[in-house]
Amino acid sequence: MAPCASLLLPLFAILATLPIIQSVPTFFPGPSYDQSLAKIPKASKPKIPYKTHYFPQVLDHFTFQPKSSKIFYQKYLVNSHYWHRGAPIFVYTGNEGDIEWFAANTGFLLDIAPKFRALLVFIEHRFYGESMPFGNKSYKSAETLGYLNSQQALADFALLIRSLKHNLSSEASPVVVFGGSYGGMLAAWFRMKYPHIAIGALASSAPILQFDDITPWSSFYDAVSQDFKEASLNCYEVIKGSWAELEALSAQKEGLAELSRTFRACQDLHSLDSVWEWLWSAFVYTAMVNYPTEANFMMPLPAYPVQAMCKIIDGFPSGASKITRVFAAASLYYNYSRAEKCFKLEHGPDAHGLHGWNWQACTEMVMPMTCSEESMFPTSSFSYKEFAEDCMKTFGVKPRPHWITTEFGGKRIDLVLKRSGGNIIFSNGMQDPWSRGGLVLLFLFGILFSFQLTINGIYCGFLRHNNS
Repeated sequence: MAPCASLLLPLFAILATLPIIQSVPTFFPGPSYDQSLAKIPKASKPKIPYKTHYFPQVLDHFTFQPKSSKIFYQKYLVNSHYWHRGAPIFVYTGNEGDIEWFAANTGFLLDIAPKFRALLVFIEHRFYGESMPFGNKSYKSAETLGYLNSQQALADFALLIRSLKHNLSSEASPVVVFGGSYGGMLAAWFRMKYPHIAIGALASSAPILQFDDITPWSSFYDAVSQDFKEASLNCYEVIKGSWAELEALSAQKEGLAELSRTFRACQDLHSLDSVWEWLWSAFVYTAMVNYPTEANFMMPLPAYPVQAMCKIIDGFPSGASKITRVFAAASLYYNYSRAEKCFKLEHGPDAHGLHGWNWQACTEMVMPMTCSEESMFPTSSFSYKEFAEDCMKTFGVKPRPHWITTEFGGKRIDLVLKRSGGNIIFSNGMQDPWSRGGLVLLFLFGILFSFQLTINGIYCGFLRHNNS
């Protein structure tokens, strides 16, 4: 299993052979594709009020080699119900997954579209969903995956937006880009790189400072742990102590067989790693989606699921094992509906088409992470050398750990924002683990619009374009 600092999943299942005490997964700004259930509910296509279109996109925007002009068809979704020519265009900059999944879980744009009479556009990120430049061979090798990076994706968005405005005969329509998590990073970067195309951006939960040594490497897992500690100190202590209990049990002769029964595995477990990942994923992703209302983005979950997990742990009698308690708590994440009879802890399906992130994590999206003594997860350090070796072994490429800060700005990103990227709202929930790698300031350099925004009952106001 990948060490906490290695940046390689359970989010994107690349495993390293390390001692279990150091083998802890690392997460990225996006959801896990290991759904871990015996079966995936039939949700072939969510019911969303958008029409599907495909744009003939250029493979490589930055070279003029013969292959660079190859065309692939990029999927995008449009809702024009409230729009009229000249009104704003709100564009969602697609994440690492099927664009319909993000559209189905981004109700905010539908909420504000009537007020601004906006055209809504969701653009799928290249190499995700249906937007595969080389069809089912897109992930074949570094030869094809080499065209998957954030700069190419931003250029895709720019070209598609310009073409769309031209075809709609609405060149005067102001464009505002929106995004969450990795999509939020893209929204902020798009405004910085293409200020002549987008007048502003809303970047939600966008950890654009989670690179180099700008943010303490332990910050993400410290934040996850703090969420559970605030819910219940006992809950935090039980989870913190469960890893050693798991390791001790697995070392016994029938340890894995007992864990298979305890964790209601659909098939006998072959390694403790799968249990480790299963629990780790449940706790981290629950912290990431600790919403105040019921939600169904990652999994169906109740309101304040972190608190709900801790109530489960705290509700056990004092003699109960930590393993039993953490299994019951994690089951809330994987089986809130209580419909599942067993869990598929190993080789979970990619329900949303996210596995292209493996490549991005091994090339430009290098976000070092560690687990400190304050974490409820086992302590770990980061080794760039080991990380680079894993990437070379998997893809035959070396990571570029300083490229993102070179391309988009690092420690002095405030200068970038002042000079070329104003009108960006960075929206973070303070319990969101990614908030520690994001900006919590509101940058409005130049008053181009007032703003009205409703998120979780907080009315802020957003994006009323001044046409006077």
